[in-house]
Amino acid sequence: MLVSVSACGNHTHDTGESTPPEKETAFASDDEFLDWLQKTHFNYMWDGAEATSGLAPERIHMDNDYPQNDQAVVTTGGSGFGIAGIIAAIDRGFVDRKAGVERLTKIVDYLGKADRHHGVWSHWIDGPTGKTKPFGQKDNGGDLVESSFLMTGLLCAREYFKNGNEEEKALAEKIDKLWREMEFDWYTQGKDALYWHWSPDYGWEMNFPLEGYNECLIAYILGASSPTHPIPAEAYHKCWARNGDIVSDKKFMDLPLVLKYNGAADTGGPLFWSHYSYIGLDPRGLKDRYADYWELVSNHAKTDYLYCVANPKGYKGYGKDCWGLTASYSPDGYSAHAPNNDLGVITPTAALSSFPYTPEESMRAARHFYDKGERYRGKYGFYDAFSDEKNWVLPRYLAIDQLTIAPMIENYRSGLLWKLFMGAPEIQQGLEKLGFTTSKTTQE
Repeated sequence: MLVSVSACGNHTHDTGESTPPEKETAFASDDEFLDWLQKTHFNYMWDGAEATSGLAPERIHMDNDYPQNDQAVVTTGGSGFGIAGIIAAIDRGFVDRKAGVERLTKIVDYLGKADRHHGVWSHWIDGPTGKTKPFGQKDNGGDLVESSFLMTGLLCAREYFKNGNEEEKALAEKIDKLWREMEFDWYTQGKDALYWHWSPDYGWEMNFPLEGYNECLIAYILGASSPTHPIPAEAYHKCWARNGDIVSDKKFMDLPLVLKYNGAADTGGPLFWSHYSYIGLDPRGLKDRYADYWELVSNHAKTDYLYCVANPKGYKGYGKDCWGLTASYSPDGYSAHAPNNDLGVITPTAALSSFPYTPEESMRAARHFYDKGERYRGKYGFYDAFSDEKNWVLPRYLAIDQLTIAPMIENYRSGLLWKLFMGAPEIQQGLEKLGFTTSKTTQE
């Protein structure tokens, strides 16, 4: 049942069909199955890492139908999720602690030398060179949101190792230096707002303020928590919370939406909105003047489940054991699947990364996905998405989908990443600054 998780850093991606990891056809217990889920999906960040950086490739395709020309492109946000997964893997003994520290030190040393834009990394980085890889013509500079996902994972690592041996303390100190160099205040343009992008060539031309509600909450939490380049609380309240207009009084599937989802005010958005910011941010008992965040995220997962069970479009395969709508590949390209954009595509990470919110429903889905057979899974876990309606599945992976699974399952099992992130003293100070209250659970 062991997944290959060697410490080798010079992995070369196959272009042919992968051989799935060795495993039994049935698992003796739920814990044994959860171990398999975490090991296998975390492996994208371990055996699947880009050679020079140790970071997560944007995508890994295991088929020959779509030859990749971007194997060396790494993604900063997905790598942050992967770093959190490495911590979980070390803590569970899936990888040797020393090997994990060596890998994380390699990553952190690389990030210290890679291109940064006022302390903020780009969405994509060219792995061999550390140079910014444009995500779009004008998106060739700092990406505050992806970098916030990255720093969340790094801060979890800092907290995990800060009282360790000499090598571990050195790693924690290097992470702290990168954290202190992130200029969140630059990304306000001097206004009461945070902006997603800045380009050395195009400046602020993309002009994308971070207004809620979507996946970007963590950028404001980190910005308020920064010990060196903090943002004012007014940025959170005036821009993100839209001067209070972020609050929703609507229900979907008979459950309160709590906040207005951007572009999906009546139904809730793709499920990654309840995953990305919550790799480290613990929603249990987390409240501010706008929301009870546990109610927000757990209702989001439950409404997604209930919608798929109701299956108003009558798609083949949907049901109590087959659900989950979020952004992923589809037969017609990448799409942000959600109840208001339901294309008959199920994305396994949607249910698997929702384990903290819907444990019984997520376990049923996980076992169903596994029982569908080897056509649906490979070396790095379940393939990105499938459609029974169109008899469609491809052996392809995306970092941002594969790499939330291991840490969110860990938060369900032990709360490890939540405890680490919320245990950082500056995070508690930043939350207090923004008017959040937390329960005792989040601070233990």
